[in-house]
Amino acid sequence: MFRNNYDNDSVTFSPQGRIFQVEYAAEAVKQGSVVVGLVSKTHAVLVAIKRNAEELSSYQKKLFAVDEHVGLAIAGLTSDARVLSNFMKQQCLSQRLTYDRAMPLETLVSLIGDKAQLNTQHYGKRPYGVGLLVAGVDETGPHLFEFQPSGMTQEMLACAIGARSQMARTYLEKNLDKFAACGREELILHGLRALKETLVQERFLTVENTSVGVVGLKEPGKKGLEFFKVHDGAEVKDWINSLTNDTEVAEEPTEEPAAEGSAAEGSDSMQVDP
Repeated sequence: MFRNNYDNDSVTFSPQGRIFQVEYAAEAVKQGSVVVGLVSKTHAVLVAIKRNAEELSSYQKKLFAVDEHVGLAIAGLTSDARVLSNFMKQQCLSQRLTYDRAMPLETLVSLIGDKAQLNTQHYGKRPYGVGLLVAGVDETGPHLFEFQPSGMTQEMLACAIGARSQMARTYLEKNLDKFAACGREELILHGLRALKETLVQERFLTVENTSVGVVGLKEPGKKGLEFFKVHDGAEVKDWINSLTNDTEVAEEPTEEPAAEGSAAEGSDSMQVDP
């Protein structure tokens, strides 16, 4: 796309105050397959649709564990995501070796935000063409953060990024009040329902293309954390079956038997305002 040479590097502003390289990176995120994240009082959940480039290839991973207490979901260029995830792993490992404790989640997300933003300050570099949803748990409970290629990070209650993510966002906005009180299983099903909204016709969630990542607090009465774990393949079968059963129940027609001695037509009690 021709931009009068204002898009040759990431340190040149256009006359309108825009950095086109950052906008191109954001467009790469929109072309990636959708990922959804949501958080309750006890758990944070990431769900994603995996893509395969062709019939002969395997499905590409979308969820990665960074440390025991944190994981991430990617939308965009996987190679850029690998660079950022390796950086996050190094920071978490350094924190444990130096201070013998887990890296605070907000600090970790701020570090990758600073790393990405530096690429918009130096000539010859480009923004990372990937968006991240970072889910984790610390002393204050579970959290969900969104990372954008511009370097902006923000904490979210629920979020969706990637292709057709607006459909998932609509579902999340409608049900946002329910998430805080949800348990682990219910929160996962909400995430899968939001993910299902983004599918095109004749596509379905299957054990091959669906990934679920969960991290949070253990059940009441048990101390400690439920470490971040990615569920793939047969591990997600029960959740997908539950989702399918919910859809079948919703589609069944409900027929109410006519009551004996029903009111005569034209009765005032049966009139409805137009």
